[in-house]
Amino acid sequence: QVQLVESGGGLVQAGGSLRLSCAASGRPFSTYAMGWFRQAPGKEREFVASIRWSDGGTDYADSVKGRFTISRDKAKNTVDLQMNSLKPEDTAVYHCAASRGWSPIASLRVRSGYPYWGQGTQVTVSS
Repeated sequence: QVQLVESGGGLVQAGGSLRLSCAASGRPFSTYAMGWFRQAPGKEREFVASIRWSDGGTDYADSVKGRFTISRDKAKNTVDLQMNSLKPEDTAVYHCAASRGWSPIASLRVRSGYPYWGQGTQVTVSS
């Protein structure tokens, strides 16, 4: 069983930066890819970014491309999301997720591609 715990959320002004971190545990921890999703009040949970565990290949939603960077540390079993130039529309609960076996990139953009989820961390961007 994989457990995921997010940290690093908070309140920031528009234009500011935050760094989220997700710690994965499970013996042994094994995943094909990890992702970040976000859910704003009254909206569906949406894809933000994903990273392949083996080679670090990344994918981003158009809305965050150029502003957010996903990275992973294989030694620590962590995945981070560096968020720069934040906008009020980035306000949401951010969830970390882990896949299991191989998945096509399209599957890593949807909730069903990930069986394991963290509880989420709140990010609020004020205007």
